[in-house]
Formats: sequence, C-alpha cells, structure tokens
Amino acid sequence: MPTFITYASYSRSGAKGLIDKPSDRSGAIKALIEKAGGKLIALYFTTGSNDVVIVSEVADGSDAVAMGMAVTASGTLSRIETVRAWTSSEFKGIAEKAAKVAGAYTPPGE
Repeated sequence: MPTFITYASYSRSGAKGLIDKPSDRSGAIKALIEKAGGKLIALYFTTGSNDVVIVSEVADGSDAVAMGMAVTASGTLSRIETVRAWTSSEFKGIAEKAAKVAGAYTPPGE
C-alpha cells in the first residue's frame, strides 16, 4: 500500500478539547485509518507549524483525502495537508519514467 504523511494543526476548539479532557489520541487516529482500510505506521505530536504528523498506509490517495475531510468536518483542525511518500527505490523508478517521457515536453517559449 502507498505511504502517506499527514501534517495537521489543531483549531482553537481542538486545542480546547485537548485541554478540557486530555487524552491519548492514538486510538482515535488508528481507528480512523483502519476504518479506511489502512494502517497507522507512526504518530507524532510536534512543535512548530504542525501539531501532528501521521505516517500511514492506505490503498490510494482518495482514502487519504476522505480521512482528512472527515476530521476537518469535526472542526477540530485548522489545517491539514497529506502528501504521498515514496521510498528511495520507488522514487528511482519514477525518475526512470521521467527520463523516458522528458523528450516529449516542449518548454514554454521554445
């Protein structure tokens, strides 16, 4: 299954919920990912521009987007971004495909 990395930040109501009732969020996050047919690989709470970083595997990007929509609809996040991640060997294959098609592209102005 493809790997996805999700970055999220809590909204004011999400932060208030954590303060009002501190809890380990890993169970809720794991349940959401498993409901989408995926697997939680790693979960971190961070400082800086993101409050949460999640590494997961799901069947495809539509599953990752659906999970983000479901959580965003709760109002507890102010921002969420999910990106596809590739291993080094997977990305080598992508670069090889790019090399095959690169000659077909004409840059603007040429």
